Amino acid sequence: MDPSSAAEEQQVGERGEPPGREDSLRPRCLADYIGQSELKQVLGIAVAATRSRGEPLDHVLLHGPPGLGKTTMALVLAEELGVRCRITSAPALERPRDIIGLLVNLQAHEVLFIDEIHRLNRVAEELLYPAMEDYRIDLTVGKGTTARTRSLPIVPFTLVGATTRAGALSWPLRDRFGLIQRLEFYELDDLRAIVERAAGLLRLQLDSEAALEVARRCRGTPRIANRLLRRVRDVASVRGHERIGAELVEAALTLHRVDGRGLDASDRRLLTLMLEGYGGGPVGLETLAAGLGEDSTTLETVIEPFLLQQGLLQRTPRGRLVTAAGRAHLGWPAQLVA
Repeated sequence: MDPSSAAEEQQVGERGEPPGREDSLRPRCLADYIGQSELKQVLGIAVAATRSRGEPLDHVLLHGPPGLGKTTMALVLAEELGVRCRITSAPALERPRDIIGLLVNLQAHEVLFIDEIHRLNRVAEELLYPAMEDYRIDLTVGKGTTARTRSLPIVPFTLVGATTRAGALSWPLRDRFGLIQRLEFYELDDLRAIVERAAGLLRLQLDSEAALEVARRCRGTPRIANRLLRRVRDVASVRGHERIGAELVEAALTLHRVDGRGLDASDRRLLTLMLEGYGGGPVGLETLAAGLGEDSTTLETVIEPFLLQQGLLQRTPRGRLVTAAGRAHLGWPAQLVA
């Protein structure tokens, strides 16, 4: 496959959405992007300044837990800049020609989005260094004593990198980003607004209390809010409900084992294992991963952040510990009886 074809395969639709997805819930511009007010303010100023100077936007690194809108923000930035956004992920860039194919086929000022950028291999990362700083690719032609370096100029572009593990990013790569921003979990009011907006796009008649109930159970994450709303829509459709109320939301999400605080079966398995097997802790991450049959990275990046934010789990130098709030949520006494 030639580099041009490889580059085009990384692209997912014009805006990075699956082709034919008519009910996409992604916002199109910063004005439609709900929540993350500080992030929007910083990026809004950067976009306005960039457009006034006619320059490409500085490279942007977005980090935070999954599902908070890093990909969506990259698409919004491209829309605000009036350019295309090309989307790929670090594991897809295994060979040098993959990253070279993407870079040489970029148009001026376009946005290149690389998801999970901390997983880039060393060769791809080193190819990005001169591309990000000087808009050139350094290629080695030939082997042994006949080898020589050739520089290939590329157009100015904006790299938007996303990662759930900012600490795993190498410092040389991190330092080449001009804007480094963290996405935080969303507040309840913002989540409620997101659910109501999504309900409008899906043409659902959703009561205000029903929207609030979905917002309470979505773990502070818009992606999960939209997913839960679709599951509620399925139940409403099958049961013949034209209008969705709070009772229907509760019934639908209970069916999917999502409780009133947003904990799902995996969360409760983790807390229950700690309580039943280790007296509530402290217990090490690898021990928990082995007990649950899960990858330790999944526990640390997907399950733990929400439990920590909710105050149900605590990290200590000796290991993980279920808090009094976590015990109470599962119906356990605050202190074990000897």
